[in-house]
Amino acid sequence: MNGHGTENDFVLLPDLDDALDLTDDLVVRLCDRRAGVGADGVLRVVRDASGTFFMDHRNADGSRPEMCGNGIRLYVRYLVDAGLVPPGEVSVRTRGGVKVVEVRDGSVVVDMGRAVVGEPVLIDGAMATAVDMGNPHAVLSVPSVDALGVLAPDRLDLNVEYVEQVGTRHLRMRVHERGVGETRSCGTGACAAVVAQVLAHGAGRDEAFAVDVPGGRLVVTWRGDGHVLMEGPAVLVAEGELTEDWLHGA
Repeated sequence: MNGHGTENDFVLLPDLDDALDLTDDLVVRLCDRRAGVGADGVLRVVRDASGTFFMDHRNADGSRPEMCGNGIRLYVRYLVDAGLVPPGEVSVRTRGGVKVVEVRDGSVVVDMGRAVVGEPVLIDGAMATAVDMGNPHAVLSVPSVDALGVLAPDRLDLNVEYVEQVGTRHLRMRVHERGVGETRSCGTGACAAVVAQVLAHGAGRDEAFAVDVPGGRLVVTWRGDGHVLMEGPAVLVAEGELTEDWLHGA
């Protein structure tokens, strides 16, 4: 199965019985856009004995990030469409904790949990706002995301967001993700960008922000209780099977 959330794309691997040996090498091969299926990452669909689903998310380099906002929307869209869970609220375990997700007509809403703001970090010679959304982010304010050229931050252990304010509660963003490089979108990054914007201006809690990324638009609200809500599309594109020759090839 293949799909995307605001063009942040993934290979979904149903593995309900936890039988697949998903090695780092296999993840890299699957995500190869020329020799594999092609994706920013892999989402393995696993269910434990209690019936709870676990999102085993891997980056394109095989690494295991704590959380993925676009990925979890696609993951739950698949669960509902495949008849594995009924429509409504779904709780999914991730490495960043349990997230509650609701599939709606045309979009998926995720309670991303509490944003944790850290000490500022130095990125590309400028101070960035550190926000943990289950995974680590550094948010830099820039005059124009179009003027940045190729994104090459000097910190590769963080997800780095470059954010331009284009209007009241309206942002544009580009992102360089750990283990992937620049992607068309990052859900947790959009959440971090809104938190940083609210902190910078002292206003905007409980108000929805539109965050435009190269792959589309996400809507993010940092609630007064500290939780961040994210809403955006999730599109299943294709399904199929890996050939035995490719799967077991060198």
